[in-house]
Amino acid sequence: MRQIHYQEIVDRVKELCQEANYDLGQDVIQAFEQAVQTESSDIGKGVLTQLIENANIASENRVPMCQDTGVSVFIVKLGQDCHIAGGSLYQAINEGVKQGYEEGDLRYSIVDDPLSRKNTGDNTPAVIHIELTEGDKLEIQMTAKGGGAENMSALKMLTPSDGLEGVKNFILDTVKHAGPNACPPLVVGIGIGGNFESCAYLAKKSLFKPVGERHREREIAQLEEELIQSINALGIGPQGLGGNTTTLDVKIETAPCHIAALPVAVNLNCHASRHKHLVI
Repeated sequence: MRQIHYQEIVDRVKELCQEANYDLGQDVIQAFEQAVQTESSDIGKGVLTQLIENANIASENRVPMCQDTGVSVFIVKLGQDCHIAGGSLYQAINEGVKQGYEEGDLRYSIVDDPLSRKNTGDNTPAVIHIELTEGDKLEIQMTAKGGGAENMSALKMLTPSDGLEGVKNFILDTVKHAGPNACPPLVVGIGIGGNFESCAYLAKKSLFKPVGERHREREIAQLEEELIQSINALGIGPQGLGGNTTTLDVKIETAPCHIAALPVAVNLNCHASRHKHLVI
């Protein structure tokens, strides 16, 4: 049984929180640069150029790329032969978030109750999903998920008779309804199948994959590419100012579902697609 100490997790999570908010991934920056070359709108080209400049300023000056520093969301793969010594995994992650946001001068965006709306003052609790895996490694994926794009996300329990066309129509309607409010260009995460709660998790999980990476199954990869073209044809454009770059990528994850169900979830990510990853 391999031991990983509580404090090591705290320290690494603290770094992840700051890096996610300061350093936009190269996959996203490259997508911006490619989009500048293909964007039909001069205003859209200007917005994309500013987003690249903004990312560079944030990284160089160690300041957040967006004032919305998000909900800290973690997908953790815990090896069954790995033991956390000195405290619990949940406590370690939340302590790392607390220290990372405080020391990194990052905005606190979490309220302790959805109705009373009192800020917790340290951006905790984080949203933590733990998957038990083989081996003795601890793999942590983190995203700082902004509120604007999250607010425009949606889930619908379709029926099998709605079919693929119903799925595609729901996805396009969700993006169209979001318009500029989700801060495009977007990364669109889609979950298809499972049940009510697992479908939403599939959509969230899909957003952790690098921009430009296609699904492992050919038919799903083709659907991703088709949806990219359809979404960009909506004309919403960068920051909703018009153009043919409404989405940088579409990600799909699927799961088995009930014979009477066809759940679909759309989780939108704004242009600040902030995801970081480490293995201990």
